[in-house]
Amino acid sequence: MSNDVPHGWSPESWQSRPAVQQPVYPDAEALRLALAELARLPPLVTSWEVNNLKAQLAEAQAGSRFVLQGGDCAESFADCESALIANRLKVLLQMSLVLVHGLRKRVVRIGRFAGQYAKPRSADTETRGGVTLPCYRGDLVNAPEFTETARAADPQRLLEGHKRSALTMNFTRGLIDGGFADLHHPEYWNLDWVEHVVHANEYRQRVEAIGESLRFIETLAGQTISDFNRVEFYTSHEALLLHAEAAQTRRVPRQPGWYNLSTHFPWIGMRTAAVDGAHVEYCRGIRNPIGVKVGQAMSAEWVLQLCELLNPANEPGRLVLIHRMGAARIAQYLPPLIEAVRAKGHRVLWLCDPMHGNTQTLANGLKTRAFADILAEIEQAFALHAGCGSQLGGVHLELTGEHVTECLGGARDLSASDLERAYRSAVDPRLNYEQALELALRIVSIKGAAGTA
Repeated sequence: MSNDVPHGWSPESWQSRPAVQQPVYPDAEALRLALAELARLPPLVTSWEVNNLKAQLAEAQAGSRFVLQGGDCAESFADCESALIANRLKVLLQMSLVLVHGLRKRVVRIGRFAGQYAKPRSADTETRGGVTLPCYRGDLVNAPEFTETARAADPQRLLEGHKRSALTMNFTRGLIDGGFADLHHPEYWNLDWVEHVVHANEYRQRVEAIGESLRFIETLAGQTISDFNRVEFYTSHEALLLHAEAAQTRRVPRQPGWYNLSTHFPWIGMRTAAVDGAHVEYCRGIRNPIGVKVGQAMSAEWVLQLCELLNPANEPGRLVLIHRMGAARIAQYLPPLIEAVRAKGHRVLWLCDPMHGNTQTLANGLKTRAFADILAEIEQAFALHAGCGSQLGGVHLELTGEHVTECLGGARDLSASDLERAYRSAVDPRLNYEQALELALRIVSIKGAAGTA
């Protein structure tokens, strides 16, 4: 084994560790054939894109960038269509525009898409009317309909997921390369119903201010600054199905080590973050930057072990800790983790996921999140990091560019009775376009009030 690979690691070494959240495939040979085909298909990303992202995450860690990571809780194959992809991209671009102008920092844009087709579940099975079937684990595994055929794990879905991820990334890259994200033309980003948004005027004022600044710089330079014609955009997904992740893990020419070329930025969820588990074993050996979800159930010792295993060289930009505590618990549980990591000198980038710790279930069975709780967790996260001599480097959000009604509150003060009007998520509730844009504006206000903008 060459010294650019951790001792004892290979793309298959995870198979010697306990592997949770893995579907049971009824046909082992069909799985083998699908994985062999997946390993032969062209990669979705390149090693130099991965390395560029790692460098930008290192800058965010140093305080010169801010990370905006967002997208669907779980993608569906049916949503792989141009309008939905464009709207998702638009809302992330608009949010980043607000953040760039308000924070006076460059923004690292990472989408939760082009591969977020699988989700961990709290139980392996689901029972309805006395019938028990495997749970729905996302379109990469099975289908949501409650039938034996639909719920059977189908390895052909791994290939379909690769195809739809490629289609999503191809369309996203085409939009960006074609000028969709050109700062000279931010009007391209407007959604059809933006005029009805409560904060539309504030957004337009920021757009106009950016345009004036850009024209001033170009007047001084005497030429158009082409770097403003496009933005960099990266993808991410939870590295959950390890057979599929390993099949897309490769060596590349003139680069040391192994890269997961299905995404720029894989992360480990809380359910799969055991230090002796298969997911940590797999992720410790790849060259991608790695994220880890951190919750109140994780001790300082656990988090420190993850830092040592996943970033033994203490490489800047390599490890991202994404805390998800909940607004009511973050003040109690986050500071000890920050202080422990700082005391050991671990170089990490901290992001706040204000979504998952604030989920609640209503009397009608709908899962939702309150905008006020999401905002409160972000406000506290900024203050707690500052109080510990640390800094919050970004946010991790579940959102959509569609006009859904899944989260309570926001500028339109959505109530429980409003949710059924346009509740479309099959898994977790997402911020809609208006709530997402409002949150970006509020983040700028938080930082401005703290005197750190």
